[in-house]
Amino acid sequence: MGELARGERLQIMLADDELAALDDWRFAKRMPSRASAVRELLKRGLAAEGVVIASGVHSKDFGVLQPEDPKVKKRR
Repeated sequence: MGELARGERLQIMLADDELAALDDWRFAKRMPSRASAVRELLKRGLAAEGVVIASGVHSKDFGVLQPEDPKVKKRR
């Protein structure tokens, strides 16, 4: 698996019942860590509000022109 770029650390405080709810959800979904569970819940919460996170999309993937197809001959 490729390297993940996570440049910002976010630290939060949770009450005991919030932490228990997070852990219960995490284990039910077989999430590997609390951090991954928090990221998934954050992504789902933002999606519910209409915010789309471009996961796995790079700036080079957005452009005006489509990449050239080597099978298509150019007209000159």
